[in-house]
Amino acid sequence: MKLKKLKPITNGTRHQVNLQKSLLSKRNDFVKNSIKGLKSSGGRSSQTGRTTVWHKGGGNKSKFREINFSSEYYNAVVVTVMYDSKRSAFISLNFDLDRKTFFRTITTNFVFTGARVVCDSNPIDLFLGSRTILDNIPTGSIVHSLSTKSNTNTIYARSAGSFCQLIQKGSNVCKLRLPSGKIIEVSSGAFATIGSVANFQHNQVILGKAGRNRHKGVRPTVRGVAMNPVDHPHGGRTNGGRPSVTPWGIPTKGKPTVRKNKKNYV
Repeated sequence: MKLKKLKPITNGTRHQVNLQKSLLSKRNDFVKNSIKGLKSSGGRSSQTGRTTVWHKGGGNKSKFREINFSSEYYNAVVVTVMYDSKRSAFISLNFDLDRKTFFRTITTNFVFTGARVVCDSNPIDLFLGSRTILDNIPTGSIVHSLSTKSNTNTIYARSAGSFCQLIQKGSNVCKLRLPSGKIIEVSSGAFATIGSVANFQHNQVILGKAGRNRHKGVRPTVRGVAMNPVDHPHGGRTNGGRPSVTPWGIPTKGKPTVRKNKKNYV
C-alpha cells in the first residue's frame, strides 16, 4: 500500500500523509448481517457515569465488523480485502468452500484477493495466510494472530504490521518473541497464522490536524505539569522532586524508585 502526501492547500493538509486505499474494496457492506453499530460509552462507566478511561469521547459513528478469531477448521478463498474503521489492520472477507459461508479474518501481509487460506491442526502446506498449530511451523518463522492454547481465540499480534517470532520448540511448549520483545511460553497446540499483519505502514500516517483524532473518538491529552496541584501530583509546573507518577500517584516509568508504602503514594 502506497503513502500519499497531500498538497498544502490548507493548514490541515500541510503535513498530512495518508494511505492510498485504491486496492481496497469499496463494498464494505458485502455481508450486512455481520455489520452492526455499537453504542459508545465515551470512557464512562455504565454504573456510575464516571470517567474510567481517559481521552475517549465523541467521534463519528462507525460500524463494527465481526472478525473470526477462533481456530476452527476452514478451507476458504479470499474474496476481497477491506478497511475496518474499528482497527488498524485491514480485514479480509473469505468464502468457506466447505460450509458455503462468508467470514472475516485479519489480513496477512502480501495476501490478496483470490488467495487460498486454510486453518487446520493437521500438517498442511505452509504459505502466507495458513493457520495451524505451532508444532507444524518451523523454528524462526514469523507468525501473527497467536493463541495461547488449542481451540482458544487469538490474543497476540493482531494490530497493523505486528508479528511474533517462533524462536524455540519443545515437546509440549514453544517459546515466542512478542512484538513488545517479551518472550513467552505457549502450548505446542496453540494456533498461529503464517506471516505478519497487513498495513505495516500504519505508523507512517500523519493525521495533519487534531480534528481527525476527534473524529476517531480521541480527546485531548493534557500533561500533568500543566495542571494545578489539586488535579495531578505533577501540578503547579513542577513534579515536586518525585518520579513520574499517574494522577493517583503510581510510578509510571521502569521500576519504582520508592518503596511501595502508603506514604509515598499520596
